[in-house]
Amino acid sequence: MTTSLLHRLFDHCEQIAASDIHLAPGLPPFFRLRGELDAVPSFSVLSRQDVLDVAAGLLYRMSGHGLETLLECLEKRGSLDGACTSAGRGRYRFNIFRCQSMATEKERSGSDPIPSLGIAIRLLDDRFRSLKELGLPERLSSFCGLKDGLVIVSGPTGSGKSTTLATLLDQINRTRSGHIITIEDPVEYIHESRKCLVHQRQVGLDATGFNGALVDALREDPDFILVGEIREQATIRTAITAAETGHLVFTTLHAGDCVGAVERLVSVFGSGEQEAIRRQLSLVMRGIVAQRLLSSERKDVPHHRVPVCEILINTPAVANLIATGKSAQIYSAMETGNAAGMQTLEQDLVRLSLSGEISANTALALARNPDALQHRLVRGWKEVRS
Repeated sequence: MTTSLLHRLFDHCEQIAASDIHLAPGLPPFFRLRGELDAVPSFSVLSRQDVLDVAAGLLYRMSGHGLETLLECLEKRGSLDGACTSAGRGRYRFNIFRCQSMATEKERSGSDPIPSLGIAIRLLDDRFRSLKELGLPERLSSFCGLKDGLVIVSGPTGSGKSTTLATLLDQINRTRSGHIITIEDPVEYIHESRKCLVHQRQVGLDATGFNGALVDALREDPDFILVGEIREQATIRTAITAAETGHLVFTTLHAGDCVGAVERLVSVFGSGEQEAIRRQLSLVMRGIVAQRLLSSERKDVPHHRVPVCEILINTPAVANLIATGKSAQIYSAMETGNAAGMQTLEQDLVRLSLSGEISANTALALARNPDALQHRLVRGWKEVRS
């Protein structure tokens, strides 16, 4: 039943172009389509055993380990990340976690040994897409030609950060020679060695943590390093050190915009260290991309999502603002920095609105400064009509 159920879930996900699958005992499967999460009545209500079997099947596809390893990991951590490729289907990232559920009388009596689990599964792209296919500016490809430094892709969960980095890393792999090391949790996209030698490490399986793996990587003669996420002091320090010592480092961060990404990195440190961290960032930062995914409002392209992004390039003027803590002034530099490859969120919202991908109301709701955006939209419509 496990294989049949898992195949049915994968098949349905790909047929309707859903982005995510959610499983919980006592409920039918839920699928996220165009940002909306809905139950699918054509599937039966799942039992706790169904969910446990699917979880064990996912883990087996990832590592060749099954139920015993799954239960051991859940006992230690309460959750487990992973990714797997299903034969003839796409690649999926998943998180399995312990949770509370409505207990039956048997479960309340304590006689049922089956743990209650939830599973979140995300469908990944089955191939590397170009920046144009992703709807991202071609100017991002300039990051792939850098010799060293730190490049950050930020945004909320589900905003396509990993996909953007996979595209950039694939371009490096196809056009440059060198050694690529990725440190991920989990490994989402599989990069085969092409012009570059590629080694991919998964936290929890190949390494105990991001920082330890990053420290190890510096002894492994890398040219390009991908760190799945930097969120604590030790990893941030090591990433900065790697960028300072001649490596090109790519990473992700949970921040809503480019300035927020800078402040998020600095705020991790105590007040006594923040000035020094700002100076280091001003020297090693090469650029930040902040992105999120929006549901397209075009009627002719169903189930389509489009990225909106802003781009910060660390010009000498921006570096000075980062070093001196004048973050609020960075937005002005971005407004006038188009020649250097920069753009603000509002500038990209105008583009999407004028192209018909999103409505003016949607753009205004997302803008930091709705009045300024309204002025831009009016000016843009006049230019289009003329």
